[in-house]
Amino acid sequence: MWYLFDYGMVISTAPEPADWDALQAQAGRDLAHADSRYWTHREAFDAGTLTPADYWAAVLGRTVEEERLAVLEDLDAAQWSRLNPATVGVLQSLADEGARLALLSNMPEGMSERYLRESSWAQYFEKTYFSGPLRMTKPDRRIFEHVLRDLPAAPGDVVFIDDNTRNISAAQALGFRTVLFGAGTDLRRELADLRR
Repeated sequence: MWYLFDYGMVISTAPEPADWDALQAQAGRDLAHADSRYWTHREAFDAGTLTPADYWAAVLGRTVEEERLAVLEDLDAAQWSRLNPATVGVLQSLADEGARLALLSNMPEGMSERYLRESSWAQYFEKTYFSGPLRMTKPDRRIFEHVLRDLPAAPGDVVFIDDNTRNISAAQALGFRTVLFGAGTDLRRELADLRR
């Protein structure tokens, strides 16, 4: 049995208002709202089709000098690095039990490399899969098929935990067992129920 975790909004929490404020101060524009350029171009950035320089130029509407680009990347990584302590507790419990843990996240390549190098949570995962290096994003079935081939595992031997209904539906269509994660999810109970 493999437990395949999403990162954003499952292991991590949403950025705090102060995080957005710091990023927006550097960007010189409002980024937090759902139809901002930050989100409009994010899928392409996550998919690896935009470099950091291209992404932030699209967000800001102008070329970004190297020094500011580094600051924007640092602030963006920082705001998504806040961890959900309940999920981290579940990861620790699963690791203590000897469970096999993997991670599948839509994330730009630079951010994924930074987190693997610097984060406390990376230690829990035997396998990690990020959209940026793979050049494909959830809910594309190809990324789930890639994970299955690489583990290797049958779909029914993988429990996929994600906060996005489209990603959950894509995984279910391939035969994964799934947990839709939200603010009120008791992940320990959900996983225990799946083991029965």
